[in-house]
Amino acid sequence: MPRILHTADWQIGKPYRWIADSQKQARLQQERVEAVRRIGEVARRESVDALLVAGDLFDSSTVPPSEVLEVMELIGAMPCSVLVIPGNHDHGGAGGIWRREDLLRRMRERAPNLELLSQPEPVSRAGLTLLPCPLLRRHDSVGPMRWLDQLNWQDLDPEAPRVLLAHGSVQGFGSGTDVNTLHLEQLPKGELDYIALGDWHGLMQVQSNAWYCGTPEPDRFPTGPDDQRSQVVLADLTRGEHPRVQIITTGRVAWHRITMQLQGMPDLERLHHQLDGCIGSRVGRDLLRLELNGQLGLDAHRRLQALLSELSEQLLHLRLRGELRRHPTDGELDQCLNRSDGPLLSSIAAGLKQELEGGADPLIEQALIELHQLCAASPCA
Repeated sequence: MPRILHTADWQIGKPYRWIADSQKQARLQQERVEAVRRIGEVARRESVDALLVAGDLFDSSTVPPSEVLEVMELIGAMPCSVLVIPGNHDHGGAGGIWRREDLLRRMRERAPNLELLSQPEPVSRAGLTLLPCPLLRRHDSVGPMRWLDQLNWQDLDPEAPRVLLAHGSVQGFGSGTDVNTLHLEQLPKGELDYIALGDWHGLMQVQSNAWYCGTPEPDRFPTGPDDQRSQVVLADLTRGEHPRVQIITTGRVAWHRITMQLQGMPDLERLHHQLDGCIGSRVGRDLLRLELNGQLGLDAHRRLQALLSELSEQLLHLRLRGELRRHPTDGELDQCLNRSDGPLLSSIAAGLKQELEGGADPLIEQALIELHQLCAASPCA
């Protein structure tokens, strides 16, 4: 009963250009490399016979040589064969990273257990019959599984479990374009024991024996509670039987999405509580997409800005979304409207209040904030 570890979409060298801080950007890049180390630890602990990478081990053809060297050393330390197909980011054709001489040299020197399956033909390895569907160009309009139409299934080993390795989109997934399409419904029934898929970055079972394993490290904010990333799939295989599958977590960096309506101090406290629950005191291990809508008074808004400033230092990345208005509370307006020693300030405040009631205007909001600060600094005698 061969045991495999199915993974994909490492995308080593992913640039994270939208991260402004270069040190945090480098931290995220390094975490993708460290995920490979953790995958190796899983392979050793679970005594797997083969590690299957279903495409996109690398992010592009321009991955720095230092990262190539580090990854090859980590792969070389793994206790099993590492069998890889090219994906759309690291296709196997001209100009692809698998044609780079420095990479081929590092493979020979550091990772002799790594084998690139770049030909669409059956391969016998680790007690398995592998049917690789490599991408030899970034976009394949014919479909990487087309070669299976001509395969004589009777020629395959009748005892060895059969594993299809493919990178692309099945029906209902992907961009909707007719490239890198995987037509699993056209496969003959009962001929395959496991289908190891890559390209979809979330965990997804698409048939009883077909899985997208998702990324070993997350690379985007979750779209919902079922959007699972940060894992590999461990499968025990027997010819003619359903695979026995376990999901093993490998991610370390956490990506969070919080959407909240704020109307006052109690909501601000609720936001504090939610942040403590998902991030706590961790530093440099979280990214947050924070969408805030509603309206806060000036004091509450200042407290929110202080919180966001602290979060920006604590997090690897803070992405702010939403429409949050700043509007003085009745008490804050009274400090400007009811001034016996400043009729001019009171008149200006009344005019700004009237304009703000006619509709949201960031300039009017800012003018009221500055006026309130001036009044607070010069209280009535």
